Amino acid sequence: MTGPVIDLTGKVALVSGAAGGLGAAVAEAFAAAGARVVLADTDHAGATRTADRIAARSAGTAEAVELDVRDATAWERVTTSIRERHGSWDVLVNNAGVYRKGPIAEMADDEIDLVLDVNLRGTVLGTRAAARSMADGGAIVNISSTAGLAGHRHALVYSATKFGVRGVTRSAALELGERGIRVNAVCPGPIETPMMRADQVDWSAVPLSRAAAPREVAALVTYLASDAAAYCTGGDHTVDGGLSA
Repeated sequence: MTGPVIDLTGKVALVSGAAGGLGAAVAEAFAAAGARVVLADTDHAGATRTADRIAARSAGTAEAVELDVRDATAWERVTTSIRERHGSWDVLVNNAGVYRKGPIAEMADDEIDLVLDVNLRGTVLGTRAAARSMADGGAIVNISSTAGLAGHRHALVYSATKFGVRGVTRSAALELGERGIRVNAVCPGPIETPMMRADQVDWSAVPLSRAAAPREVAALVTYLASDAAAYCTGGDHTVDGGLSA
């Protein structure tokens, strides 16, 4: 007996923060699974280059849109455009995020506001946009972090937002379940992206002694977005090399 196949054929997926890093890897994995992927980012040129690369070699399709996740009007514009072009949409990945590290006593107001607005407000606005216009039976995957499972020294604001993302996930799962919309959080550990430097990680605390490749995290996100995860909602799913063990 075989298990369920991870297939996104016919689904329309919106991925925020998709110009590079984890977001680009998620968009690539979605397209390879057959989805029509909308890559959203403030870096429209970067998102376009990534979309063109994905479309040239994947089973699905990819297109880029400009989106500042802090802007409620921008969310409305983007989701309205998706509905007009595709009729409906089925998957949202709230991936856009920023990281700032330093003692809280030294953190400037604008740095605090940026991290709160992108990581937490952006996730709330994206979830609201999905609640208003996503097709019933859809899926939302929110990117949290192991910093949302335990406090991180010198990353107070970032950690607070990632704890908040888990709260958004659970509350949205309770509210949207009656429409068949599943909401899950993925909590990665260290990932090989421009956001992370090797000297920021205590590798002795990671049983697998390495960072994850973005595609390894994207594989879990793809599973949660697919019908193979049809009974998964409201959960925190770690992909951290054993860091939280």
